[in-house]
Amino acid sequence: MLSKSEILELEKICNKTRINILKMVHNAASGHIGGAFSGVEILNVLFNKSLNIPVDWKKSEDFETRDRFILSKGHASALLYSVLSQKGFFPEEELMTFRKLGSRLQGHPCCRELDGIEVSTGSLGQGLSVGCGIALGLKLDKNPANVVVYLGDGELQEGSVWEAFMQISHRKLDNIIAIIDRNGLQIDGETENVTALNPLDKKLEAFGWQVETIDGHDLNAIYEAVEKGKKADKPFAIIANTIKGKGVSFMENNAGWHGKAPNDEQFEQALAELVK
Repeated sequence: MLSKSEILELEKICNKTRINILKMVHNAASGHIGGAFSGVEILNVLFNKSLNIPVDWKKSEDFETRDRFILSKGHASALLYSVLSQKGFFPEEELMTFRKLGSRLQGHPCCRELDGIEVSTGSLGQGLSVGCGIALGLKLDKNPANVVVYLGDGELQEGSVWEAFMQISHRKLDNIIAIIDRNGLQIDGETENVTALNPLDKKLEAFGWQVETIDGHDLNAIYEAVEKGKKADKPFAIIANTIKGKGVSFMENNAGWHGKAPNDEQFEQALAELVK
């Protein structure tokens, strides 16, 4: 369990992450802000409390045994970039080059450009399959590292994701955790209207996974679920119920904010809500 001081510190970090994302997407006049906001607490718990991911990357003595994080919903790159910069992987000033020509911070993360990025992602439905291969390789090498794959719920409408769920269970890969950002919205509207996923927990259990459903904005719930997943004796899925656009009133639960940037007036209003 996280202490009160740890929670207070993480809350400050999360607020800074949201402000960074807002500034990045506004400055670029492009980006996916809704789904980035919904995962702020999840990624900050992972990178600050749960996972062993060395900031000095390939220079670290722990590099080979590092935990592997895969941002399967690669369009939420602004979230990952902000978290990585706050951890010291690159200067925070570089965030304002997001989606600019020649920048290392492109719309989808590229592992050739920045330390801290395991896999280049962007094509939805592929992250869990990649995670399956990495987890299997780690098992064969007797490497104790964990693999965490962060997926969007709309992404689960891709058939390849379910092939990966099935294969991971078949291979008994208990070193992988799938975290599903269950904000209920995608670019075309509600996930249940586009292609229904419910009952998601029962479906995952039927595929051989242990499942935990949590509030995806509760820092302690995230931490405890991940710790439980690391000790599980089978593949572990966390269904994190979240709010798309979390933190800004007019963006929350609004599918229209899946992939657009705020104008100047909207930016000022959102910033006023986030600055505390």
